[in-house]
Amino acid sequence: MKKHLLLFTIISIILIAGCGKKEIKPVAINEQSDKCEVCHMAVKDDGFATELILENGKALLFDDIGCMYKWLGENEGKEVANSYVKDYKSKEWLELEKASFVYDKPIKTPMAYNVIAFSDEKAAKSFIEEHGSGDLLSYDKLQHHSWERNQDMVNEMKGKMHGHGDSGEMDKNGSAEEHRMNMDDSGGNHDMDKSDSGAKH
Repeated sequence: MKKHLLLFTIISIILIAGCGKKEIKPVAINEQSDKCEVCHMAVKDDGFATELILENGKALLFDDIGCMYKWLGENEGKEVANSYVKDYKSKEWLELEKASFVYDKPIKTPMAYNVIAFSDEKAAKSFIEEHGSGDLLSYDKLQHHSWERNQDMVNEMKGKMHGHGDSGEMDKNGSAEEHRMNMDDSGGNHDMDKSDSGAKH
């Protein structure tokens, strides 16, 4: 009888603890107001956006996975409850640790880090086969990625900014972005250029 009572008590405690735990979900992107925590560019609700949910419930948004890893490298003491990336194809949120990734220099991402996420390894391999190149990265391999920006794409974007670009998005963000590029050229501390939108720590 005592054993049954003890078992019932343990199960009750587990159930109560589980009910009291708040479920963590990614926050929807507001393209009109959300800015990247690192480069401060507008975050698009596209296949490149990423998000961190801190233990205090605060959501941090990034326009490129490289920006997210830059933030993580500069904020190692921050407690992160969960991390999310967008699936390149479906644009749906994925848990970072469950996703598969592809790195390839020709892949154009918002901040020229050239890494995109997929729901699983099969989808990532399919992308590589379709495009004829690319490195398949697991979550573990991603933690050791160098996160170097593609300077050719950065310079290409600088050229387009100075030429005023030809798209509404470019014109909309051009002024602030050109300011950040000038900061880089004069020895600023942050890499804040943006490459064409498209498409390891």
